[in-house]
Amino acid sequence: MQHKTPLFTPVLIVGCVIIMVCFAVRASFGVFQIPIAEEFGWLRAEFSLAIAIQNLAWGVGQPIFGALAEKIGDRRAIIIGAIVYAAGLLLSANSVTPLEHQAYAWLVGFGIAGTGFGVILAVVGRASSDDNRSMSLAIVTAAGSGGQIFGAPIAEWMLGFMSWQGVFVVFAGAVMAMILTLPMMRAPALATKAELEESLGQILMKAARDPSYTMIFLGFFSCGYQLGFITAHFPAFVTELCGPILAGGVLHSVGITTTSALGAVAISLIGLANIAGTLTAGWAGKRYSKKYLLAGIYVGRTIIAALFIMFPITPISVILFSVGMGSLWLATVPLTSGLVAHIYGLRYMGTLYGIVFFSHQLGSFLGVWLGGRMYDAFGSYTAVWWIGVGVGAFSAIVHLPIRERRLEGLVTA
Repeated sequence: MQHKTPLFTPVLIVGCVIIMVCFAVRASFGVFQIPIAEEFGWLRAEFSLAIAIQNLAWGVGQPIFGALAEKIGDRRAIIIGAIVYAAGLLLSANSVTPLEHQAYAWLVGFGIAGTGFGVILAVVGRASSDDNRSMSLAIVTAAGSGGQIFGAPIAEWMLGFMSWQGVFVVFAGAVMAMILTLPMMRAPALATKAELEESLGQILMKAARDPSYTMIFLGFFSCGYQLGFITAHFPAFVTELCGPILAGGVLHSVGITTTSALGAVAISLIGLANIAGTLTAGWAGKRYSKKYLLAGIYVGRTIIAALFIMFPITPISVILFSVGMGSLWLATVPLTSGLVAHIYGLRYMGTLYGIVFFSHQLGSFLGVWLGGRMYDAFGSYTAVWWIGVGVGAFSAIVHLPIRERRLEGLVTA
């Protein structure tokens, strides 16, 4: 009788825990936009630039940590990432100038790279069977949304009785605590003999010459733009522009009495909806063409964002947008990473996906930075939203020509 590999393994469970903590902290930064700006009298663009740099550093660090994990081992790379992450948070907690926040954002971003999708998805992908890989990648991605569900509300809650500096210190402790789970993470190096014979330089050159890899790289840009802008600016956007929450209404009755609270809850709703969306994407990725699924996701995002900004911003529209966009939020990640693994193999998946993810983080940098810059210049986020609509449509189109099959001549004879 053929042995069936279980879906839930220690590697998958630990990967979920690490991603959840990593993303709980990362998803909360938008909550600090207004408190930090008000304390120091900064323009919105100052802290926005720090978050933008953080996203750029994450993108730069992702292929570096992917290669580092393949060189010295996954667990050692994750430990380094956690230490850098916590150090960046602690230093940021003691920062009093925009330049300090922006400098230490590089540490936070590199820390996210060492504990985030690139390293974790690669190790989970290697530890999963062919039948389970698509769903395993989706479960880990959904765990990131789990962190997003409680990260922003916990930050908002703690700001009610401690300073933002204190919250940063608590988050640094949480990042370090996740190292305790690493002894359970022992992933085999599941690679074929042909893949082991292939050098990193060879695979990178062949991927760089492959038009499909270029299109995957370009297509992931809009995902980063939309996610970066919304994560960093949506709480402040809702706080300032959403219509009032009426007394006696459903939201008011459950304790959501201010638009500030609604802004934090909106990030949680996006994360909650994304759990279902990402798991559905993982299920569908095993059965249908990944490139067409990705194109469909980007079409859906484009329509939802366009409709949201065209109508008045009300508590109901915020909730509907959060659920709709959330269902498509990180559904791109298991499909994109699975596409990279399918076309180019598992041996250097961490590095190859890391390079693709750099495009995602370039988009994140632009979305976060433009959000702050255009708000300060025009007092509105409207132009930034419409740019997001445009790049979303571009990503839907650019995925269509991808050749979704193993790259021919991947291994040199």
